[in-house]
Formats: sequence, C-alpha cells, structure tokens
Amino acid sequence: MTDSSKDEAFRKQTIFDSMAPRRQKQILKRGFEKWDPFQEPKDPIDIRQDKTKRTSQVLIREFLQVLESDDYSTDYANGAFEICIGIINENEKSQGMFDFACWYQALLIKEGFRNK
Repeated sequence: MTDSSKDEAFRKQTIFDSMAPRRQKQILKRGFEKWDPFQEPKDPIDIRQDKTKRTSQVLIREFLQVLESDDYSTDYANGAFEICIGIINENEKSQGMFDFACWYQALLIKEGFRNK
C-alpha cells in the first residue's frame, strides 16, 4: 500500500467515524469498500447543457421569445419547460413525446392540414 492510498484510507475511515450511526449503517449495508466519499458531485440541473451548449433556462427563454406573450399560457410554458428538462437529461419519456410531436407535425404537413 502506498503512502497516498494509506492516507486516503485513513481519511475515508475518519469521515466514516464522524458520521451518524444511522448513516454508517446505510454505508455498511451497501459495503464500506464500495463507498467512495471522495467522488465528484454531479452537475446541478440548472447548469446542465444540451448539445448546443445551452442551459434549459436559455433554451426555454429563446423558445418563448419567438412567441407573443398573449399566444401561450402558463401551462403551455410549463409543458415546454418540462420537455426541455427531459430532453436535456435524456429522459426516454420526454424523447418519446418529442419524437411523436415531430412525427405528427410532419404527418399534418404531408396531409395538407398545416403549412411548413
């Protein structure tokens, strides 16, 4: 065992010892060896970006700015934001809703019910 791995093991044990017994029990249940108190936290949802490097807030703002404020309701904006978050997080349910909406729009255009 190297000095750095000994130091990390000591720090891990120190962190574990300073925890409440209930939390210690949860860690032991999953396995002390598997537990990594040094792992990097995940990005908060508000700074996650899509493929275009835009956050959900930027995307929804850009989308709603194209519309007149009288043209949409709060429910409409909330729905758009919900699917925006889902797509950024690669949620399958949101992707299914998006794919259906794109397919349906193409169907309406193809059958003459909507202009491009």
